Amino acid sequence: MNKITLDLTGCKSLLELHRIIKETFNFPDHYGENLSALWDCMWEYLRPNTIVYIKGLGTLPKDFEEYIKKIFEIFEDVQEEVENITFEIIS
Repeated sequence: MNKITLDLTGCKSLLELHRIIKETFNFPDHYGENLSALWDCMWEYLRPNTIVYIKGLGTLPKDFEEYIKKIFEIFEDVQEEVENITFEIIS
């Protein structure tokens, strides 16, 4: 089982958020740093049999709340459709 930790601790901007996502998941340089690009890359680059641990959500700015909900909708779709992908919030 492949294990990945998406650490959002201290993230202060959406650009930084997408930079962290890009680095964590090893997305290509052409990753567009938006929800559409996240959707595309999650389907193309996230391997089956992966657990993604998500930490640092409580440190994000309050105004990220709606955007994070959209990211988690993408995560939920991927989890439902790709074999053995799990997203787990650890802090």
